[in-house]
Amino acid sequence: MYRDHTKAVRIGDRVIGGGNPILIQSMTNTRTEDVTATVEQIRRLTEAGCEIVRCTVPTEEAARAIGEIKKQITIPLVADIHFDYRMAIAAMENGADKIRINPGNIGSMERIRAVVDTAKERDIPIRVGVNSGSLEKELLEKYGGVTAEGIVESALDKVRIIEELGYDNLVVSIKSSDVLMCAKAHELIADKTDHPLHVGITEAGTLFSGNIKSAVGLGIILSKGIGDTIRVSLTGDPVEEIKSAKLILRTLGLRKGGVEVVSCPTCGRTKIDLIGLANQVETMVSGFPLDIKVAVMGCVVNGPGEAREADIGIAGGDGIGLLIRHGEVVKKLPEGELLDALRYELENWNE
Repeated sequence: MYRDHTKAVRIGDRVIGGGNPILIQSMTNTRTEDVTATVEQIRRLTEAGCEIVRCTVPTEEAARAIGEIKKQITIPLVADIHFDYRMAIAAMENGADKIRINPGNIGSMERIRAVVDTAKERDIPIRVGVNSGSLEKELLEKYGGVTAEGIVESALDKVRIIEELGYDNLVVSIKSSDVLMCAKAHELIADKTDHPLHVGITEAGTLFSGNIKSAVGLGIILSKGIGDTIRVSLTGDPVEEIKSAKLILRTLGLRKGGVEVVSCPTCGRTKIDLIGLANQVETMVSGFPLDIKVAVMGCVVNGPGEAREADIGIAGGDGIGLLIRHGEVVKKLPEGELLDALRYELENWNE
């Protein structure tokens, strides 16, 4: 597969590419200058399972904040740079583990060289990022608008610039909000470079639409063996991005561990707030380091049979609750005690 043949790149104490596990990334939405708020959000992201975090660095104050933030977090930090090459240099001098730039908007070759030289001195990876919205005028004219081919050509041109400056410690990112175009672009670029690829659907949207677009897009790309890090871009709390990314990887068989919750879609037989219960269960199990499947069923008649493939399950309705293991009822209890009974079983899980 493609990811087995990409170069290994070290980001802080993590390594991506070279067949290493796909890592989950997110980006803070706090003001980076606000060290307290940014650290608090990064810690929440880390607890949720984030493995690399990116912060925007638009000012000198933000660049200095990188140094303070780094002292208080445990995952690698990437500095996101737009336009001002001096911010890239300052972020690296303050301890950024990686920088994300688009050489096309950094400016002159002298400015690009200054950034690359600093990265080379400190052995800091550079993520070359190109979005479909930032394609050069000549590529738009060449391809008659935004196309997968144009995105790839733009990205590889930026990679070439840095390689010709004598540096190849690179990660490549090409993104589009057009899911199928993004997928096609990744297939094209995977055949043309061995640099690790950071994958995501940019500007995917809200929690609802963004999750669907990201799941479809990342599913297509990752299933082809393409991608070394991922981000699910959502308009909302970035912790939600981590939850979604973990589920996408687990669904594709690319990551093990974590409790998987399955639940029935409800029907006219349902006599319990199954939607509320399933959400409560999903929140509760996120803190358990178990690799099991939990079923939440809304019918005590068919629940046991439907939960047969799960390791453990609960079913409720009309005041009665059932605790189920592999399709067999092991306990009948009041409906209101279901959640606590499930929690107890998970806390004492030994199978």
